[in-house]
Amino acid sequence: MKKILAALGCGALLSVVGLTQTAPTSKTDQEFIDMVAQTDMLEAHLGQMAQDQASSQKVKDYAQMLVSDHTADYKQIGAVAAKIGATAPNGLGAAENHMIAPFAKLKGAAFDKHFIHEMIAGHTKAIAAYKREDAKTQNADLKAYIAQALPVLEKHLKDAQDLENEKSS
Repeated sequence: MKKILAALGCGALLSVVGLTQTAPTSKTDQEFIDMVAQTDMLEAHLGQMAQDQASSQKVKDYAQMLVSDHTADYKQIGAVAAKIGATAPNGLGAAENHMIAPFAKLKGAAFDKHFIHEMIAGHTKAIAAYKREDAKTQNADLKAYIAQALPVLEKHLKDAQDLENEKSS
């Protein structure tokens, strides 16, 4: 009888421990991590390019904020990935390199306009992806990451929209 009670107690304890762990990484969670890491590296790279090629000091300031925020976010998503048994890419992919290419040919006001346009489009797309992932994932660590990162992306979008409105007025 004692052995049966001990076995039941151990089983109950293991069940509680299992409930407190985060859900395993799914394919869509890994795809989300890949997208976040690639986007962070892309934004930081474009922000660095803006330091040399943009004409507006406000665009350069915005770009510097992107470099800082997306570099920090890349480290954070890497830590979350490691914690949940996923991996974060450590280099830009072909799609990101393809997005960078047109920027290399631009300088001054043309760079500013293209940069702001791409930041609005990119952050709008990223915000939607974060919200989709938040609705789908069962992983508590990813949900916590999204809750912290989403307001930063929303600020980036608003700031880019403000820059665009300033340029058009």
